[in-house]
Amino acid sequence: MNFKLNFKKRLLFFCILSYLLFCQSCMMMRTNYKKTALFFKENKTVFIDSTIHFTDHKLHYIQTGNNQNPTLFFVHGSPGSWDSYKQYLSDTLLLKKYRMIAIDRPGFGYSNFGNAQNLDTQSSWIYELIKILDNKKPIALVGHSMGGPVIVKLATEFPEKFSDLVVLAGSIDPEAENPELWRPFFMSKPLRYIIPGSLRPANDELWWLKDDLIQMKPNLKNITSNVTIIHGTKDDLVPYSNVGFMQREFVNARTLKTITIKDANHFIPWSHYEIVRNGLLDLKIVN
Repeated sequence: MNFKLNFKKRLLFFCILSYLLFCQSCMMMRTNYKKTALFFKENKTVFIDSTIHFTDHKLHYIQTGNNQNPTLFFVHGSPGSWDSYKQYLSDTLLLKKYRMIAIDRPGFGYSNFGNAQNLDTQSSWIYELIKILDNKKPIALVGHSMGGPVIVKLATEFPEKFSDLVVLAGSIDPEAENPELWRPFFMSKPLRYIIPGSLRPANDELWWLKDDLIQMKPNLKNITSNVTIIHGTKDDLVPYSNVGFMQREFVNARTLKTITIKDANHFIPWSHYEIVRNGLLDLKIVN
């Protein structure tokens, strides 16, 4: 009897330990250099894989396209990494028109993985990278989901820098955010370590998002770029009501275009690739 009890205890301990090890090493949602190189080789695309190191952080990015062209600057959702946009980075039509850069946002991929940051810090850090990579050509910001508020924040802080915003199923309206009350319990030690990989920083920033959006709302009038909004009507993660909010609040946008995808869910960059790609091709960016 004691032998069976001890065996069950050891088995339980082993299972818990195995799960904790899994949480620390899996579900990172990032692509190593070898796989990155293979993908672009198969798609006959020249690329740059680089990391810029700052004093207290680093930002990893992938770049494709002619360096003399205007830039599409892609910002992924939560969780995610640059490879959310790998199909776009190797698209022959986009490559003819743009230089393209896709980053790992702070806390994801190879950009200080696991250390989430609020919108203020993300905007500040990403802008530092944009300044370093600036080729003196127009820049269009493209953000999906959580990447949406990040690019909108950038456009409120540095409106003169960006010619276009493309918000893909972006979460911008603070009233539409209803953060789950269980999230804070998994933000403190030791409970945060039972959340696997990139879901940990995602949990942190999604809990902060509503307050971040409330603080950003008065500055939405600062946006003076061209804005394209692409959103599905059956998005269960980021409500379609965000579209109306942006239409009301982006009062000083140079132009505002909305592309509504009927019955589409949250994952339009992949499920409706051609619509999104054509929206990017239609941007009136003058080289």
